Amino acid sequence: MATIFSKIISGEIPSHKVAESNDFLAFLDINPLAMGHTLVIPKKETDFIFDIQDAEYTQLWLFAKQVAQAIKDTVPCAKVGVAVIGLEVRHAHIHLVPINGVGDINFSKPKLNPAPGELAAMASTISQAYKGAN
Repeated sequence: MATIFSKIISGEIPSHKVAESNDFLAFLDINPLAMGHTLVIPKKETDFIFDIQDAEYTQLWLFAKQVAQAIKDTVPCAKVGVAVIGLEVRHAHIHLVPINGVGDINFSKPKLNPAPGELAAMASTISQAYKGAN
């Protein structure tokens, strides 16, 4: 059965794309921990991140690094935190979260509920700063 992320990749479900390559997609979390919270996923549906083949795994992290730099360049924050949890959606994904302190990446804290227009503006800003190969 296709995951929600596979439906985002296929366009069945809309998203606020930040960056995309032939193999990977980065889009904003619709209920973020912080504005700019981005999910980075492989387009090939794989449940467990450590089941991804080595070459694709390396490329996924390089793609995430480029997206993180775009976030850092556009969202006021001390760093871009990284989390891989893998319980909520059975499709490997990396969370990139703008943070100013360790508590900012606590997934048990209340999530934000930004308006679609806010997400669209944020996605556009990050996307413009993205310097990876498209």
